Amino acid sequence: MNMDPASQDIHAFTAAAREAIYQTIFSRRDVRGQFLPKAVPDEVLSRIITAAHYAPSVGFMQPWNFLVVRSDAVKRVVHAAFTQAHAEAAEMFEGDQRATYQTLKLEGIVESPVGICITCDRNRAGPVVVGRTHMKTMDLYSSVCAVQNLWLAARAEGLGVGWVSIFHQPALQESLGIPKGITPIAYLCVGYVSHFHAKPELETAGWLPRLPIEDLVYFDQWGCRDDQQPLITQLMRDQAILQAKN
Repeated sequence: MNMDPASQDIHAFTAAAREAIYQTIFSRRDVRGQFLPKAVPDEVLSRIITAAHYAPSVGFMQPWNFLVVRSDAVKRVVHAAFTQAHAEAAEMFEGDQRATYQTLKLEGIVESPVGICITCDRNRAGPVVVGRTHMKTMDLYSSVCAVQNLWLAARAEGLGVGWVSIFHQPALQESLGIPKGITPIAYLCVGYVSHFHAKPELETAGWLPRLPIEDLVYFDQWGCRDDQQPLITQLMRDQAILQAKN
């Protein structure tokens, strides 16, 4: 990424700190099969959970909870819930896609030393919340911000994280004793890993390609593209640099 020091505001981080942040973002991966049987120290877990707790939230309602799973027995129950949904999901694809899906490793529930379920309590701040008065889903998105904070902090700590989403929600809630009024947002597998893949596994497997960024940016109105915009040129240049690194 091109970072011209002359263009930086006084509030910008140092060049080294900025580079570390971008490195964390671009090297983050959804980890499924590389977990090591190495315990995650409480001081490291504390740092990444604290980072998640400092995520932005609508109306400062902080709707999240962090359910830490270390019990092998509980992991097996969660894995059973995944297995049922995973088998059902395979039947939703056809032909080559179904065959490819069945070869994918989509979770590390049992292998990872720690599971963390991040939830959303939609009633935490009462019925009227600043910023949620018209877009009622903003509290859910707030908990997703907590997921992202944790994920990036974990990557900076050398931890892998895998987000498992193939569950029937009631089954996951029952597995973890989550009340009906609490929404599970993410079940995360967390732990040290043997390696991080250079590219997302689904991209490498040919499931879907990374979309060209220039096709995703509009100007002023939905669908309005302008390939002559200097921003588009810069986006394409930065994308090419990233692809060359990988």
